[in-house]
Amino acid sequence: MSRFFDVVSQPARNLGRMNRPGTTPAALQRRSQLIKLDSNENPFGPSARAVDAMRSALATANSYPDDDCSPLRQKLAAHHGLPLEQVLVTAGSTGLLSLLSQTLLAPGLNAVTSERSFIVYSVAVRAAGAHLVEVPMRDDSFDLEAILPAIDANTRIVFLANPNNPTGTMLEADAVERFLERVPGHVVPVLDEAYYEFAQHFAALRKIKYSNSLDYVRRGAGVVVLRTFSKAHGLAGLRVGYGLGPAELLGYCARMRNTFSVSSVAQVAAMAALDDEHHVQRVVQNNASQSHVLSQELSALGYRVVPTAANFVFCDLGEDAAAFAKCLQDEGVAVRPLGHWGDPNCIRVTIGTPEQNQVFLQAVRRRSRSSQDGHVAR
Repeated sequence: MSRFFDVVSQPARNLGRMNRPGTTPAALQRRSQLIKLDSNENPFGPSARAVDAMRSALATANSYPDDDCSPLRQKLAAHHGLPLEQVLVTAGSTGLLSLLSQTLLAPGLNAVTSERSFIVYSVAVRAAGAHLVEVPMRDDSFDLEAILPAIDANTRIVFLANPNNPTGTMLEADAVERFLERVPGHVVPVLDEAYYEFAQHFAALRKIKYSNSLDYVRRGAGVVVLRTFSKAHGLAGLRVGYGLGPAELLGYCARMRNTFSVSSVAQVAAMAALDDEHHVQRVVQNNASQSHVLSQELSALGYRVVPTAANFVFCDLGEDAAAFAKCLQDEGVAVRPLGHWGDPNCIRVTIGTPEQNQVFLQAVRRRSRSSQDGHVAR
């Protein structure tokens, strides 16, 4: 028994360590030399406008940031056509997941989501002392019809990751609307749209309707929508995201927020990034074209690839994914094995630049040939 086991809270005792990349100096040095296709990051980085804004903000870094993120909130409110009170800026969308869990959950209560979804849902819910109910998937996607009966009197949140991480699957707007109509009033649906810009682009190409989420918020529904600047805008390292929802609920969440949780540099970068539509368009267009390249090439090698609506590809290898990822890392490419999500034979691959994707595919081809030669030799 360790010294502090009896004095820390039960959630702190029960939570396992999240699977994070190594942080020793040697591990960090190795990671800096890899092509990083394991964390769903934007391969083009921030826009030039955002970088210029960050540089300007550094001169006043001795001052604390605006605690309410007022200029950024005002800009987001105007951008989405919402009142200021229906916008809350947090340290990444994961910051709002924690606030929602702290605000709505307690021991004896639960939240519901799908299995094989965003791993932070479990962390946020369990840190609040509550229980996360994970419903089996159907066709690598949320099974909304199975989620409904999993909701009970103790449920306070339903998390819908749309598109889902790590499978990349999209729920169409009509299906979500039918689901929301049947969710009981004591439950807050959280529509996690971290990959919104990519999903919108894919939906337009596929001639389907992706999301009506802001319509729900505008008409006062008890729904919270999550967005982030970490993905399409390339600001993952700054940790800035936001929620759109009922003013009263977001007001309660704001009371739970850490003081000065979003830096002044992050706030001005986000405002500048929001104005650079050309940068986002370049990012989503590359993502769509390169997702086709990756999916086609991986499928040709015999792997099962799930059509994506995000900035990554979910791939079933039919073999141990951790060993596969280790082999690719030795060749200079990092991908994410999904054993912690319950998919030990699957990987998630960020869609990179054309050059990065070719390096990845060449490494996969070498691995595939090596495996085939080894199988023949046996």
